[in-house]
Amino acid sequence: LKMFFKQLYQEGAIPNNPMALIDMTKKDNYLAAQNKESKPQCDMVVVFTDEELEQIKAEAFRRFANGKPVYQQSAAYFLMLNTGLRAGELCGIINSDIDLENRVIHLQRGVKEIHVRDGLDYVAKLEVKVGKLKSKTSKRDVPLNDTAIEMIIRLREEVYLGEDKPLIPDENGNFTNPRNMRNRFYRILDAIGLPHKGLHTFRHTFATRLINGVKQPDGSVKALSVKQVAELLGHTTSEITEIYYVKRDTTRLAGLTDSFNL
Repeated sequence: LKMFFKQLYQEGAIPNNPMALIDMTKKDNYLAAQNKESKPQCDMVVVFTDEELEQIKAEAFRRFANGKPVYQQSAAYFLMLNTGLRAGELCGIINSDIDLENRVIHLQRGVKEIHVRDGLDYVAKLEVKVGKLKSKTSKRDVPLNDTAIEMIIRLREEVYLGEDKPLIPDENGNFTNPRNMRNRFYRILDAIGLPHKGLHTFRHTFATRLINGVKQPDGSVKALSVKQVAELLGHTTSEITEIYYVKRDTTRLAGLTDSFNL
């Protein structure tokens, strides 16, 4: 409402903004008044566990007796997991955006589903639109690790229509609707009895693992800074990454105070 009336005021449609003098209730106070707990946003971030990822991977790459894959383009989900790509960004990639030699994807466009309108009238129809990315920081170079490269190769082995065609084409060779990608993923989750989690969960898992750290073969933990992960995700600020994308790992605090006997 605040932004709505501010816009009307700036356009001269109303003499003043009625929301300007209203004190907004803090979320914590609002929930406390209802005897509800106010949890930090980072505690509500949904990620995949190691066990869930193993189950998803086993089902996603399952094949029929004749050797054909049960699910189409399932490597796309693990490409998301290893790059942090949004579903719309993934669907907007054409093969020429990918430089396997230099291990990078040059993101240029995004795909989204929008409501069709006839002037000001709403039309009960949806269409796929290919256009600009979510923000100016979304247009970025995404580095590829070994698993990401393997997933791209798998996708191209399944279907490759040319350098100027989508990496993940639909049945007509056009850009795939992100909703269809999501619905296919739900079929995988249903098959293994897991509750539905959106495709964005792969992005959250990517960010959480990189910031909380991944254990290396020698026992050490390798982690990236919040700023580095924010740049990988194409966020405008690292605060967005830290608050909304990373699930806090309190196990890292174990034993930290052992040497501080006060």
